[in-house]
Amino acid sequence: MSSAGASTWRQPKAVYAVAFACVVSFMGIGLVDPILPALSEQLDATPSQVSLLFTSYLVVTAVAMLGTGWVSSRIGARKTLITGLAIIVVFSALAGLSGSISGIVGFRAGWGLGNALFIATSLAVIVASATGGFAGAIVLYEAALGLGIAAGPLVGGLLGDMSWRGPFFGVAVLMAVALLATVVLLDEMPRPAHRTPLSAPLQALRHRSLLTMGLTAVLYNWGFFTMLGYAPYPMELGAVQLGWVFFGWGLLVALFSVVGAPRLQARFGTAPSLYGALGFFAVLLLLIGLFTDVRWALITCVVASGIVVGINNTLTTQAVMLVSPVERPVASAAYGFVRFIGGGLAPFVAGRMVDAWDIHVPFLVGAGAVALGIAVLATGHRMLAAADAGLSGEEHLDDVAGEVADEFGGAPAAVDSEVTEERVRA
Repeated sequence: MSSAGASTWRQPKAVYAVAFACVVSFMGIGLVDPILPALSEQLDATPSQVSLLFTSYLVVTAVAMLGTGWVSSRIGARKTLITGLAIIVVFSALAGLSGSISGIVGFRAGWGLGNALFIATSLAVIVASATGGFAGAIVLYEAALGLGIAAGPLVGGLLGDMSWRGPFFGVAVLMAVALLATVVLLDEMPRPAHRTPLSAPLQALRHRSLLTMGLTAVLYNWGFFTMLGYAPYPMELGAVQLGWVFFGWGLLVALFSVVGAPRLQARFGTAPSLYGALGFFAVLLLLIGLFTDVRWALITCVVASGIVVGINNTLTTQAVMLVSPVERPVASAAYGFVRFIGGGLAPFVAGRMVDAWDIHVPFLVGAGAVALGIAVLATGHRMLAAADAGLSGEEHLDDVAGEVADEFGGAPAAVDSEVTEERVRA
């Protein structure tokens, strides 16, 4: 192993405590999917009622994203991180103790608040505490991202096979361990030089470039969370089997987020890569809608969608930063608010469609939404092309790595400062 590679993994204990918490947080992306049918059956709830687990979590996360910069710029990254972890521990445990679907939905909303606070500061803490500079911090973060996304559905399936309460208690226990380690090992960090106004993210949406990317993300997330919330039902598989299906999906998400997206962008540019990814996703959703009753086709399309999700998550978020006329932390918060709102509303509306018509309809509507997203994105083609032209190959890689962080744990100010220092030293 090279000395650079060795130093990447030789980190203070505090860094590994936060990285472990990141793994658990990323596990939550697919953790509940394997238990959705069990929740519906054992709690006598319709799929549309169970879909509110996504809605409450994501809508609260979206609204809270508007205030995370305001909070962290006043109390500091360490206290914000610890507060978020504590909230997740409490509300995930309460969800496991709940005996009704309405109770779980409510506790998932509290979980969303904690998640917003945690993901807003996790990378900032790793970047500030890690040895080896920006590159080493990103490697650690990407490792946590990949492990968490891939393992989440499998862990959820294994715990859910024993009881639907298992995944909720599992998150509570693991996050409690991470919380204790963070409190003991992580020192206080300096606060940002200036405080972020609470209104800054909403004011940023007045810019056409940022609004265009936000609307594209809403339409994409409409299709994505429709698939995530409803595809498990027609598969008619057990919790462990569903866990393995979404494990395969998660592996592709992780691989194409941190490896595939940068290479595609360097080869074809941001806009063409996004057109291709969104177009492929629209086709997959169309096939899911047409062949919902064909199990092998459904499973194949869901797993293959991990390719698209990985590419789109990284490059769409990066495109926001390329074209945004406001500072990066504000753009990240504004974009996070819009895209999570879309993701939260989609499962709720999909449930209404299933109740009114049948389970094919939401996937077909999702395919149409993603196709419409391509048209919206095309209105900003020139600004994306111009932004791409202003970046060198090396800057592409730095920005893509940073946008993986923004998509799954945004700490843009910390990343920007580290990139600047690395380049000055170089």
